[in-house]
Amino acid sequence: MKVFHGSVEGAISEQRGATFTGVVWADPVMPATDGVTINNVSFNPGARTFWHYHEQGQVLYVTAGSGWICLEGSEPQPIRQGDTVWIGPNERHWHGANTKNFMVHTATSIGKTVWQEAVADADYLRSAD
Repeated sequence: MKVFHGSVEGAISEQRGATFTGVVWADPVMPATDGVTINNVSFNPGARTFWHYHEQGQVLYVTAGSGWICLEGSEPQPIRQGDTVWIGPNERHWHGANTKNFMVHTATSIGKTVWQEAVADADYLRSAD
């Protein structure tokens, strides 16, 4: 058992860039432990992840604002404060804020994350805020 008090000691907010579109900040909740990472992630309006998947899955818990989650081959689905999303192992997806609101979620990622290409603006905008 390990107890982590508050946020990771000495950790600083990190602006994400190489695998995100728009302005995105992340704050680690705990250091990577046994293949699990937990981050609070803040998306400005219009910001989103690139396409990616997680070797053993991911849980998103939306703590503020509203946005979109999209599984490959499906239409984007709206998510908002209080929603919890389970993304299964190796399910290719993206998530982020809508164009009018910010979104903050706690992301628990299990196993390796495999980052891929950016979500095309046309695909993102079809979510039709």
